[in-house]
Amino acid sequence: PRCQNKVCFLISLHYIDSKCCPFLMASGGEGPSSSPQRHTNRLAKERSPYLLQHAHNPVDWYPWGQEAFDKAKNEDKPIFLSVGYSTCHWCHVMERESFEDEEIGKILSDNFVCIKLDREERPDVDKVYMTFVQATSGGGGWPMSVWLTPELRPFIGGTYFPPRDHARRPGLKTVLTRIMEQWQNNRPALESSGERILEALKKGTAVAANPGESPPLAPDVANRCFQQLAHSYEEEYGGFRDAPKFPTPVNLMFLMSYWSVNRSTSEGVEALQMALHTLRMMALGGIHDHVAQGFHRYSTDSSWHVPHFEKMLYDQAQLAVAYITASQVSGEQLFADVAKDILLYVTRDLSDKSGGFYSAEDADSVPASGGPEKREGAFCVWTATEVRELLPDVVEGATGSATQADIFMHHYGVKVQGNVAPEQDPHGELQGQNVLIVRYSVELTAAHFGISVEKVNELLASARGKMAEVRKSRPRPHLDTKMLGSWNGLMLSAYARVGAVLGDKALLERAAQAGNFLKEHLWDAEQQTILRSCYRGDEMEVQQISPPISGFLDDYAFIICGLLDLYEATLQTEWLQWAEELQLRQDELFLDDQGGGYFSSDPSDNTVLLQLKEDQDGAEPSGNSVSASNLLRLSHYTGRQEWLQRSQQLLAAFTDRLTRVPIALPEMVRTLMAQHYTLKQIVICGQRDAPDTASLLATINSLFLPHKVLMLTDGDADSFLCQRLPVLSSMSQQDGVATAYVCQDFTCSLPVTDPQELRRLLLDGTTETQAE
Repeated sequence: PRCQNKVCFLISLHYIDSKCCPFLMASGGEGPSSSPQRHTNRLAKERSPYLLQHAHNPVDWYPWGQEAFDKAKNEDKPIFLSVGYSTCHWCHVMERESFEDEEIGKILSDNFVCIKLDREERPDVDKVYMTFVQATSGGGGWPMSVWLTPELRPFIGGTYFPPRDHARRPGLKTVLTRIMEQWQNNRPALESSGERILEALKKGTAVAANPGESPPLAPDVANRCFQQLAHSYEEEYGGFRDAPKFPTPVNLMFLMSYWSVNRSTSEGVEALQMALHTLRMMALGGIHDHVAQGFHRYSTDSSWHVPHFEKMLYDQAQLAVAYITASQVSGEQLFADVAKDILLYVTRDLSDKSGGFYSAEDADSVPASGGPEKREGAFCVWTATEVRELLPDVVEGATGSATQADIFMHHYGVKVQGNVAPEQDPHGELQGQNVLIVRYSVELTAAHFGISVEKVNELLASARGKMAEVRKSRPRPHLDTKMLGSWNGLMLSAYARVGAVLGDKALLERAAQAGNFLKEHLWDAEQQTILRSCYRGDEMEVQQISPPISGFLDDYAFIICGLLDLYEATLQTEWLQWAEELQLRQDELFLDDQGGGYFSSDPSDNTVLLQLKEDQDGAEPSGNSVSASNLLRLSHYTGRQEWLQRSQQLLAAFTDRLTRVPIALPEMVRTLMAQHYTLKQIVICGQRDAPDTASLLATINSLFLPHKVLMLTDGDADSFLCQRLPVLSSMSQQDGVATAYVCQDFTCSLPVTDPQELRRLLLDGTTETQAE
């Protein structure tokens, strides 16, 4: 459902995929936005970029909250809940067509209490009603349109509606009229039907372990997960299913972890090949922005060529980790370069001066040629004429007096008529345009033009630099400057992990800056609560709304994971201490003591009708999957055995899902494997900034070791770690040199001081051991 191009007309229960149905686009006319602002509603006082986009609709919008609920009860009116996010293409379409329409605005305002919700601010509310829409219509996506009773119980819902009837599909005006009639004449049936569905959903979405139940067997679950992924794998271009094709970093990380414990089997080799081929083809494809870095949301075709052009922070974060992991596994420089390339984009375009990260860049923008109409991809695409005018110089020594443009166009598949097939462009927005995609290796391009590989690399880099300058002069897409706890946690992990592998101090400093941002702006020390979001103000200052939105499970889980990664990258214990504090607070707020695992939101919030435990690793990993790993890691850092047990109980709660469809939870399967194969504790005895310590750390960070925790002890018996793990006090440097101990199942290797010996020990475990 992350794909907002799913169009569902609930009245006819007809569900289609709009990307595959060009005729449908006629109903989504891309006309100019309405001119001067004749209306202002109460959303003008909000900070969410999505809500502010609707502040001048002729609709009496309310934000989600008590004022709207009271109005619905006092006036006994149904609620119209409209949910989306600021970079959602079809949300923009529905706003232009329906919410800027005076007639539809009046019908909505006179007969309904209209609530506009940013799904990224309130994922808990979004999830409840999306579960309802998916259950009743067979599909989902954004914008989501749901009608509720004054008690917030849904009774009908869908996604995008055109403004008026189109062919045999009812428009929003018709739907509103029918609902008003039913509310007047058939209200008890509407309410009881919604109530029945809600009760069924409460039962159907329950996730709990039976008392004393153990997690399922890790090798069996991992093998099944691999088989399910292999079945859906697309061999030519990598990825899973044909089109649309999503990056799915959770799948790729699972495949590399699966390989790490099955290196000698054909399945293990195949898993690694699937992951690396997918990452390679994505890096070459149009989904990768070759001029300004970063990755677009997904590809509309099977070859990763024509993307949906929005860029999401959570994609950049997870893909940076996937690419740096691929570089550890394969030693290929390409993967490390792409990881750096992603973080270059995030540092430049998605970073706030406070240290936080913005949420997203839109797909649509005004073309450089002008006009009031925004077009998808306008910021990113090129005509052949633009390329020729920008790169006219003849390249010395090239076959046939080729210009820089000739070489660039050959390499990146630029064509005079444009390189986007009509079926990939149902709006006709990309006619004559080119989405850059690497068509040949540098070696083949060099051979084709009779010049050296070095010369080609130099020419292509120079061309991309010139094109990046041109792009700076184009009208930019909308930037969603909301800063979210969960996504900032994911990004913190990315900077920490990429920085550690590359030994890049600037990246590690940026990671620490992100950690400080989270503590300063998204942590309420008085209430001991993580906050969901903060916002960029008009003066570029960080702003908060009143009251702020309290954090959800994902916010705690992703930030804790980021802090653990930041500790392993910097070995500064302040981050480990805060991770421990946050885990204790997460347990207080979200833990299901009886059934195991965590609820997605605070169970005490009575405006959220379903207490859900997210059971899918999708565009983002689920909070429970990440929590299972956090608990396991923290149990090794703190000696808290109850956290190990809690992690096992969580995995047991998801036994049914893990056993039947592990492909839905690849991130959780990774933790199940980590528990089965047990974590290695790698203890470095040394001074944090000393060169001999750095040599050992560089060896560790060069390897993909999914089942490890890394810690440093400098001989201070009063340190955070020594207080929690007294055994560390018995470990010391050998002959005054930084020394590594590798422990597993409470048995440690003999001390190692040589980086190469440590590498051998970590890869194959060959050394004598001594009991702790």
